[in-house]
This record gives sequence, C-alpha cells and structure tokens, in this order.
Amino acid sequence: MGSFFRLKEHGTNVRTEIMAGLTTFMTMAYILAVNPGILGTAGLDGYSVFLATALAGGIFTIAMGLFANFPVALAPGMGLNAYFAATVLASKATDTPISPSMALTAVFISGIVFFILTITQVRQLLIVAIPDSLKHSITVGIGLFITIIGLKNSGIMTVGVENTVTDVPKGVFTDVLGFESVFHMGSLENSSVYLTLIGVLLIAVLMVLRVPGAILFGILGVTLIAILTGDVNVSEGLKGQSWSPDFSKGNFWDFDFKGVMDTGLISIIATFTFVELFDTFGTLVGTANRAGYMKDPEKGKKLVGKAMLVDAVGVSGGAMLGTSTVTAFVESSAGIAQGGRTGLTAVTTGVAFLAALFLWPLISLIPGSATAAALIIVGVLMVQSIKEIDFQDMVYAIPSFLTIAMMPFTYNIANGISFGIVAYVVLATTANLAGKKGGYKVHWLMWVLAILIIARYAFIGSQG
Repeated sequence: MGSFFRLKEHGTNVRTEIMAGLTTFMTMAYILAVNPGILGTAGLDGYSVFLATALAGGIFTIAMGLFANFPVALAPGMGLNAYFAATVLASKATDTPISPSMALTAVFISGIVFFILTITQVRQLLIVAIPDSLKHSITVGIGLFITIIGLKNSGIMTVGVENTVTDVPKGVFTDVLGFESVFHMGSLENSSVYLTLIGVLLIAVLMVLRVPGAILFGILGVTLIAILTGDVNVSEGLKGQSWSPDFSKGNFWDFDFKGVMDTGLISIIATFTFVELFDTFGTLVGTANRAGYMKDPEKGKKLVGKAMLVDAVGVSGGAMLGTSTVTAFVESSAGIAQGGRTGLTAVTTGVAFLAALFLWPLISLIPGSATAAALIIVGVLMVQSIKEIDFQDMVYAIPSFLTIAMMPFTYNIANGISFGIVAYVVLATTANLAGKKGGYKVHWLMWVLAILIIARYAFIGSQG
C-alpha cells in the first residue's frame, strides 16, 4: 500500500491518510441527504437518488485515488443538482416538458462532451478564454441560486402575488408587474421555518468553532430537534425500511435519447458542461496547490490532467447511476488540511460513501428543513469568491454583476452565464475600440460563445 500510493515520497503515512479521508467524508456527507431532497422535487425517487449518490461518491472517488493518486473526492455537485431540478420543474409550464429521464440523458451527453474537451485540450482553451472575474461570478451566482432554493424550500421566503387583472393559473409562467409580486418572510409559526433558522445558526456556530463536518452535524442536530418536537416521527419513518441497500430500486440507465432529440436540450447540455468546466478546474487546481503538488508545475499539470479525466468519466457515470452531475468537491481541502496527500485519502473517503449505503433508514428521517439550512450555508461558502472579482473596472464589474444577479432572480444558471458572456464581449470590445487603457482581451472563443447565446435566445426563446 505504501509503495502503490508513494506515501514516503509525499511525506505521509497510512494513519494520516485514513484520518484525512474520513475528515473529507464528514465534511461532504451532507450530500447524501441533500441530493435526494433536491432531485426528489424533480420527480426522482428519493431512495434511488440516495443509492446513486452513495455509489457515485464511492466508485469515482476510489477511482480518483487509484488512477490519479490524488486526495480529492467526487460526488453529485451542489448547484448543478439544483439546476437539474429547476430545469425539470420549469419545463412543466411550457409546451415541451422535460422529464427526469431526459434531464439525466442531458447530463450523460454533457459528460461525453466534457471527456472529449478534456482529451483534446479544448478544456484548457475555454479556461483561458473566460476572464477570471467572470469565472468567480459564476461561482457566486450559483451560491445565491442555491441559497434561494434553501430559503424557498424551507418557507423562510414566500412569494405573494396580487394580480387584479387576471387569475394566476397553477404551474404557468405569468407576467406580473413589480408591485404585484413581492417576496415575503415566511411565518415563524411554520415549524419548517424555525427549524431551518435553528439549523443555520447551529451550522454557523460549528463553523466559527472550526468543527470538521459542521454542515453534517448541523443537519443531524436539526433532525434530533425535529424528533424531539414531534415534527419527525421515528417509528413511522423507520417502518418498512431496510438497512441493507436494495439495488432493485435503483434508477440505473434511465435515459430518454429520443425525448432529448425531439425536445432539443442543447442549451441545457451546454450549461451542464460549462458550469462543470469551471467548477472542477478551480477545485482541482486549488486542492493541488494546497497539497503542494503545484510546486513542480509540470508534475502538477500532469496530475490535474489525470484528475480531470476521472472527473469527466464521473459525469456520465453518475448519470448512468441516476444522479445529476458528479464533480470534484472543494470540501476535499478539509482532508488535505488534515495531512492527506495521496490517493489513499480519496480511497478512504470512497469506501466511507459505499458504507453509507447501509444508512438509508437514518438518512430518510432527515427533514427538509435540515437540508434547507445546509443549502443556505453552502451558498455562503460559494459567495466567498466575490472578493476575487474586480468591481472597480466596469468592463468586468457589469458582466460579473449580471451573471450573479440573473441566476437567482431568473431561477436559471444558464441565464446568468449567458448575460455575463455577452455583456463582457460587448463592453470589452467597446473599450478597446475607444482606446481605453487596459487592452481588454476578447478571446475568439468568447465571440463564438456570444453569437451562440444570442442565437439561442433569438430562435429558442428564454422563458423558464
């Protein structure tokens, strides 16, 4: 084991690696409860999503450890699972509804595209083409997108509609004036609201105290409070539940290629690919740098390249198992901080995910208010990237702001990315033509993306 993972070369040992792997698992185990809750709103069975989440986290994290010898864990990513659910739900109000099977097919295809982009080095070209401020704004926007989902699912945020002209049909997009639709604070008499607020406070305190696995412990704490207050009935919740995983209930290879072709989900596939592209790159490079691999640029680049291949395979593989996009988790840095330096850390985390397959009866007791609190806190973590955006330069500030604002307020990640790219191309080109200082770089690929985005809205439409 020591020679396979080259432990001595990396200045570590088996005990340190195993403890680091368990630390990583504790910090990201919340996804086992949160992912079924989010994808469940899109029509997927909660238990099948749990199976897919645990299997994907286990299989592809172990693959990362064995193939790349890199201490990074993978699992269905936050943000893209929310986009997955929102896409399916939003489509119900249109003439071309999207089923969960079609959305999984889109994820599968995006994984193939992602793999091709990786082996052809186009992935690196895209990363160079997008300005850094815009990359960070995508992360911030997704953070707010996740937060608004947490607020909405918990009942903390409600929407009041007062339309005096026409009735508002259920499940249909309705254009109303600003004063006719207002966001409100939910009622504190609602148990889901106060449990979520307690959860946010509990997780926040644990984070301030730097407790590893703060989000997971916060979720468990809220679940315990919900049991004590009678909001969760343990006997009812455990009735008929089996501790052994039932793979016959898995949602494996549930694809609808014909539906994808008939509906035309090009923009959705592109969004899955695009967001995963930057999310993974930032996580892999950041963790590699923290682990000390980037001290030798050549070795570091080679390592990240291997990790990117595993990540790309994980996207399609996760869809085959029945879950949204699988990606590298930034929480892996917790294990690295504990001394994890090799793939043994990742293998340990992966084994822990597979062991979690036997914990469904406990996870099924977790109320939506607990996972909503986790979503809000994850939003806090993602918004931290805002400090990397240059808001002093309007060429970067305006596209970045549009990216951030459009994601939560139009309830669509793709809209934010689209507005940001087009705005940057227009403003940077205008500044260059006017001879402004700075010489803003507009990569030719940005022009291609801007044209494709404009064509998409012109010919396909934008609602939803």
